[in-house]
Amino acid sequence: MFNSTTKEGNYKKVLILSAPSGAGKTTIVEHLLSKFPQLGFSVSATSRPPRKHERHGVEYHFLTLQEFKKRANAGEFIEFEEVYPGLFYGTLKSDIERIWNEGRVALFDIDVQGGINLKSIFKEEALSIFIMPPSVETLRQRLVKRGTESQELIATRVAKAAEEIEERDKFDTILINDNLEICLKEAEEIVAKFIEQ
Repeated sequence: MFNSTTKEGNYKKVLILSAPSGAGKTTIVEHLLSKFPQLGFSVSATSRPPRKHERHGVEYHFLTLQEFKKRANAGEFIEFEEVYPGLFYGTLKSDIERIWNEGRVALFDIDVQGGINLKSIFKEEALSIFIMPPSVETLRQRLVKRGTESQELIATRVAKAAEEIEERDKFDTILINDNLEICLKEAEEIVAKFIEQ
């Protein structure tokens, strides 16, 4: 079992933000990190190649498929999953320990199933937030506007998003990202309360 208590026996906290692709989760995560120095960003690992602007160890730990599977078999992940065929994402235990050793709350920007998995592991130590798009159509338009994926991949992501929205009640809190300014303010209030508990 992953040890989530300090030597003094105090529980170490985790903050989980999940959303369908294109719901604005990363924008909200970046905002929270700029507002709360108590938060430490947990860098997920993935078997996908980096996009142009992405750096290893910053946005993700980029691993080859073989390396990902090897580390998974060695028990180095607290959770991982095959999000799309041959495409893995996961959370390295070492990354959470790094943040806790700095005395901070681990913040996860993670897909919906990963968020559910983490909540089931950390239970009361975790606050899980689901970022809800105003509609699936709005989500599709945001993905098209992003311009980083093919029409085929956008269609796959939109279909997956519709399924993921059905999982929203498995999270502690649901934030609707219809008006970004309002959503950011609500996120700040929820996180401030969680950190101070």
